[in-house]
Amino acid sequence: MLGPLARASNKLGRNVMTNFIRNHSHGGVPGENLPFDISNRYKLTAYLMVYVGSGLSAPFLICRHQLLKK
Repeated sequence: MLGPLARASNKLGRNVMTNFIRNHSHGGVPGENLPFDISNRYKLTAYLMVYVGSGLSAPFLICRHQLLKK
């Protein structure tokens, strides 16, 4: 069903991803590829509270700002 160009592109993409995973993976250690440290659970909890809290409070703060504008 696929043309020769599509098959070659599909195979090239598969080879590129396979080589990338083989050469650049971090060994499968959980949390190794995260941009923050997960070894201190209290620090992680504080980060998650700030991240989720800011996302949930932003619409209310924006609405309050618009209502108080003169």
